Amino acid sequence: MTSTDTRTDAEDSGPSGYAAARLRLLQEGAQSGPPRRAALAELTDDWLTGLFTAGTEGLRGASLVAVGGYGRGELSPRSDLDLLLLHDGSDAGAVAALADRIWYPVWDLGLALDHSVRTPAEARKTAGEDLKVQLGLLDARHLAGDPALTAGLRTAVLADWRNQAPKRLPELQELCAERAERQGELQYLLEPDLKEARGGLRDTTALRAVAASWLADAPREGLADAQRRLLDVRDALHLATGRATDRLSLQEQDQVAAELGLLDADTLLRQVYEAARVVSYASDVTWREVGRVLRSRAVRPRLRAMLGGGKPVAERSPLAEGVVEQDGEVVLARAARPERDLVLPLRAAAAAAQSGLPLSLHAVRRMAATARPLPTPWPAEAREQLVTLLGSGRPTIEVWEALEAEGLITRLLPDWERVRCRPQRNAVHIWTVDRHLIETAVRASELTRRVGRPDLLLVASLLHDIGKGWPGDHSVAGEIIARDVAARIGFDRADVAVLATLVRHHLLLVETATRRDLEDPATVRSVAEAVGSQGTLELLHALTEADALATGPAAWSSWRGSLVADLVKRVAALLAGDDPEEPEALAPTAEQERLAIEAFRTGGPVLALRAQTEPPAEETEAPGDPEPLGVELVIAVPDQPGVLPAVAGVLAMHRLTVRTAELRALDLPDDVEGSVLLLNWRVAAEYGSLPQAARLRADLVRALDGSLDIAGRLAERDAAYPRRRGVVAPPARVTVAPAASRHATVIEVRAHDAPGLLHRIGRALDQANVQVRSMHVSTLGANAVDAFYVTGPKGAPLPGEEAASVARALEETLRG
Repeated sequence: MTSTDTRTDAEDSGPSGYAAARLRLLQEGAQSGPPRRAALAELTDDWLTGLFTAGTEGLRGASLVAVGGYGRGELSPRSDLDLLLLHDGSDAGAVAALADRIWYPVWDLGLALDHSVRTPAEARKTAGEDLKVQLGLLDARHLAGDPALTAGLRTAVLADWRNQAPKRLPELQELCAERAERQGELQYLLEPDLKEARGGLRDTTALRAVAASWLADAPREGLADAQRRLLDVRDALHLATGRATDRLSLQEQDQVAAELGLLDADTLLRQVYEAARVVSYASDVTWREVGRVLRSRAVRPRLRAMLGGGKPVAERSPLAEGVVEQDGEVVLARAARPERDLVLPLRAAAAAAQSGLPLSLHAVRRMAATARPLPTPWPAEAREQLVTLLGSGRPTIEVWEALEAEGLITRLLPDWERVRCRPQRNAVHIWTVDRHLIETAVRASELTRRVGRPDLLLVASLLHDIGKGWPGDHSVAGEIIARDVAARIGFDRADVAVLATLVRHHLLLVETATRRDLEDPATVRSVAEAVGSQGTLELLHALTEADALATGPAAWSSWRGSLVADLVKRVAALLAGDDPEEPEALAPTAEQERLAIEAFRTGGPVLALRAQTEPPAEETEAPGDPEPLGVELVIAVPDQPGVLPAVAGVLAMHRLTVRTAELRALDLPDDVEGSVLLLNWRVAAEYGSLPQAARLRADLVRALDGSLDIAGRLAERDAAYPRRRGVVAPPARVTVAPAASRHATVIEVRAHDAPGLLHRIGRALDQANVQVRSMHVSTLGANAVDAFYVTGPKGAPLPGEEAASVARALEETLRG
């Protein structure tokens, strides 16, 4: 049947004809999606026009207007009819009679009707008082009667909306936020409301309203397709249930999937989630732009008054190499070249997450369009930036979603595609697989102080369920994928093995603790054999807790936690072997010995700064070993108090980030009496170029003789350029390692990396009147994992209580 035939039936037969034509249209299997919605709207238009025309009987100054979803032509099988009977007020009685002649036939057919009868002035007044009415009128479409009356209202309503946008848009944003709080996020719900949940059809309406205000516009790519997909699913839901419902219940998903010709309910949900993700991201970007525009409008008059006119220049604050903050967003620096700087997307993402700022849409799209793939294995900086991003807590989620929206995540990690938007039909899980993995990393970032390798914990969190995109046991499949991904990221063989073990056994502790007899030695022995080492056990314990906390409130409890902790304690006791001892220092190289002798001879610091300008020769690099990050800085200083805070402070002043550092006392050759401290650092410029070695040495000389106030200089810089910290990092943790060395007391520090951290640690240890005989410092992502071997004034390990007191004082300093 053609649309012309359908209209004829509707016009000739009245309500019954419309009903029959409507039924035939909805039963046509070949017609669905936008064509069916348009045909249904057209059929309904013709019927209502006939009702209006038959009821006017010479009445002038009236029109019938479709508003809301009907005004947009988005009629699903059981959609409400949103109608406005508009009149000029000249004949109220005739208008009331006309309304009855239209409304009652609609009700007689059992169709839901949202109706109103108003003059243009009344419509504008009501819209000014009720935001939902105003939103509906933005989509007003003339059906019948006086077109000039409808056109006049449309023009007036749009003008009112644009004039009142600075006031109404924040109100609309608040309504969207309240609705999201009530209904949840469409992209994660197992039984989502296609209309009301965040990322649903209500949000597409809100985006249209923002665009109509001319203040901002939503990212267009993919948005129309996402809206079409959600409307198609709602159509199928109405047909499958025979009800006007927007909730996609579990028991109806298979039928809806069949109606749409999809494989199964999981395929249906995944398409719904992907559409919702597009809408949610577009909403985030759009509302951020609205806020930026409104702030600039509020500030601009004051700035112009202060500056005497002219357009103010947006301030740009550097965050990392090639990355700056501008107007509350992270954007690329003017000199940034994504096509050449392969690590820039990860560096920008890490900087944004660490600062708690969103990534600019323009920046993400530019990087997606121009950035080249990373080599295999990744450069060390790329691996570090990924770890920093994963360890940034809650801000990681928004940044990750921005990268994913433009396809950068699957470009970096191709295996991500299989878990992307994948539903989990398990009452315990509240997230899709991909969001659960990110949530686990967020939870793990709160536990990084408990482990010696926070980088491995964070990456294992990201990968622990990566096997859910494959058939079979996801832990077994995940182990294979984790090995491949970890090697591609650039971890060495030992770290790859640990990550594979963590993924393979990420359920081991909780399943054993809750299902096995912990008093049975065989139970503990089997876990110890699977884990292999105390370091891996420590990581697995933290991963187990992070995984459970990220699953949902039903997955973790104090009871489960106590059982797992008891199991870990028993396994750790079994794994305990020889007491760890201070690592034996390597013999100094010829260059290090030369620097030490020169430092002793001159009585001052001597340093060598070597930038690695080309990769090491293949034959000198062990296969699978990651290349070092940063450049090597070797400093020799005559043994004296205050060396560590002085050197660390000078590096912080020059904005050098410490990646690794070692300090040790070096005995000079037999014919030379004395001792020299040798500091071997690997540093990287926070942004910009490296300072000259001569400049570093000059400042170090002044720091050691007390003429350079490092603490004051750092405080002044921080006051002038406060670092934005979006990350609420776990507090620093300082412990005394029991029986770690017979020659010194080992103080372990785990803290969030920050400029001047080593300087503060060094000052605190100096003030405690202890000597640092050696140290081993690592920066893993944004986490510092440091060990300091200290002695008292007489060169002996500290007594137990004194060591504990030093650790407490250092912890208070770092938390202050």
